[in-house]
This record gives sequence, structure tokens and C-alpha cells, in this order.
Amino acid sequence: MALVSRIPSISSSSGATQLRKIKSFGVNPVCCINYASHSSSPFTEKHSIERYQRDSWIYKNELEQQSGSCPILPDPSYVRDYDIALQLPELKKMLQVLREKREGEGGCDRKGPGNVFLVGTGPGDPELLTVKALRVIQNADLLLYDRLVSNEVLDLVGPDARLLYVGKTAGYHSRTQEEIHELLLSFAEAGANVVRLKGGDPLVFGRGGEEMDFLQEKGIQVKVIPGITAASGISAELGIPLTHRGVANSVRFLTGHSRKGGTDPLFVAENAADPDSTLVVYMGLSTLPSLASKLIHHGLPTDTPAVAIERGTTPQQRMVFAELKNLADDIVSHQLESPTLIIIGKVVALSPLWPHSTEETPILVETKSSTNTLQ
Repeated sequence: MALVSRIPSISSSSGATQLRKIKSFGVNPVCCINYASHSSSPFTEKHSIERYQRDSWIYKNELEQQSGSCPILPDPSYVRDYDIALQLPELKKMLQVLREKREGEGGCDRKGPGNVFLVGTGPGDPELLTVKALRVIQNADLLLYDRLVSNEVLDLVGPDARLLYVGKTAGYHSRTQEEIHELLLSFAEAGANVVRLKGGDPLVFGRGGEEMDFLQEKGIQVKVIPGITAASGISAELGIPLTHRGVANSVRFLTGHSRKGGTDPLFVAENAADPDSTLVVYMGLSTLPSLASKLIHHGLPTDTPAVAIERGTTPQQRMVFAELKNLADDIVSHQLESPTLIIIGKVVALSPLWPHSTEETPILVETKSSTNTLQ
């Protein structure tokens, strides 16, 4: 089975050495990850207590043996490998239960593999979830969920489902993309109804296409349930039309990710600096200074309206409106954090929140529900 052959690679010589080093501390397996107190984030942060409460089934074996206190491990790679090792017994047990269930219902050959659903959950507001997505997640056996699936959406999961966090943040990937592929394959082969939950839309900067290609090559049927991508959900929340007659005749989605964690965005074509187009930048906080400089260099006016939105459509939403030339500095001064979406273009000035004079920029709107502004 793919899971058994792939994930325990941490028991190889290097992985085993790491696990022995961790065990030598005499740590408590769950608290050694140093989980934080209840988070104010609407999303699943990597070591939040919400995550471990939600995924407690996977740590059942170790939770029953907890005792004493534990130190903080200095090396994140040790934490990741140890975390995966703790999960393996319950993952294998679940696989065995699923196989036995299939055999009891008439055998593996006649029933065939299970299905995998790639489900987009939108930008965070649970009311933006589609009816079809809600039905699928309430009937799942196992849900593998990302960091940007909001806590309120996860509260809608069926009572008998198992949840497993596979999120990624800068500097910490709870699972590699290859490991996620193997988990999906293993449980689908065992006949499970597997749901891969992603924030936004699974096929817009969500790596859903990679997962779909991998599984289809292995003979697993994949169904995609689209979600409202952040560009649509957040722009609507702010009253920004992404296209508008006489203002913007096209819209372009860009990734702000850089190669190998650098400060330059992957690719900014000269024709991206089109004053008649709207640019929406995903994952662009760290590369915005370089992106803005390149856009201005290629001819986009320095006073182009722009906005950065942190945690859009959630109660913790914050927004900074500014002209393009000032946006990067204003984001830093207001300490916006990931996830933050950036919208650049004349349509931003159509928002009812856009200030009417230059003296009022930048403008910070603190929360989704607030009508007050700080200048």
C-alpha cells in the first residue's frame, strides 16, 4: 500500500537517527510540538491547539500515554518527522478498518477504489461555501485540509469523519506535496470517500491540478468541487468590480511566490503593467516591493489605486488602501500578515472604502464588520 511504503521513509537511517534524538529528550509527543494557546486566527495555524483538538484521533495512541512536561525542540525538521511518526499507527489502523469493511461488503475487486474530491472552500466566510461542497464534506470518511480552510468551515464536517492537517506555511510543511499525494492514493485505494479541502478554489494556485494528475494516472477517479477564489470573494466584499466598462477590460491573477524563497516574484511580464487591466496578486507579501517596482518600471502609473487585504471575508479582515508607490511601505507599517491578497488597478478606486483625497491615504479598515477607518 502506498501509504505504508512511502510515509514511513522517516524510519530510514537518517530519519531514525532524528527520531532517536527526539526520544532522548524524553518528550511528550504532542506538547513537544509546542502548540500555542487558542489562536485568534480564523485559519488553522501550524501548532495551534485547535489543530490538535480537531485531529486528536490521529494522536490517540500517544495521548493515552502522556505524562510530564516537555522541552521545546529547536529543529523544526525533528518536529515534523516526529509528528508524522506519531500519526502512523492510527493511519494504518484506519486503513485496515477500511479494507475489512470493503471485504465485508463484497470484496475489493467488485467495489473498486474510492473517490477523491478536491473541494474549494472559498476565502474563509463559511456562507460562501457551495451547497455541493457542504454535501461532500458532510459525507466524507477522511478530510485532508490545508491551513487556509477556515475553522468555521471545518466545524461543518460530519461527526464521523476523520480530519488530518496537511497545511504548509513558510518554513514549515506538515506534509510535502508528494506525501499528500500518497495519503490520498492510499485511502482511495482502500475504498474511502476522501476529501481534499483547500481554501479558495482548488485549481487557482492550489496545486489541485497536480493532485488530480497524480491520482488519475493511478486509476483513481477525481471530482473537483470549485470554490469561490479569493479574488472574487474578497473583491466583492470590498465592492471592487474586477472588470468595469471603461475602466478595466481584463483581469489577471498572479502568484507572488518567488523561486527558492527569494524576494523577486516568479514572473512579471511587461504587458502585466496595463493600466486598463486589474491585477490580483496571491501570496505576494514578501515580493510586493519588487513587483511594484517592476510594474512601475514597465509603465504602470505610480498613483494606481491598490489595496492589500489580510484574512479577507473573515471577522479578522483588515485592509490597507494606498497608491501603488506607497503600498509596500504601508503594509509594513500596519503589519499585515499572511494570508494577504493584493488588488492593483483603477477599479480599486470604485470601492466605497477608497478615500476621496490624497490626504486620506493610506487608509486602514480594521475588521470586516467595522465602518471606522484609521489614518
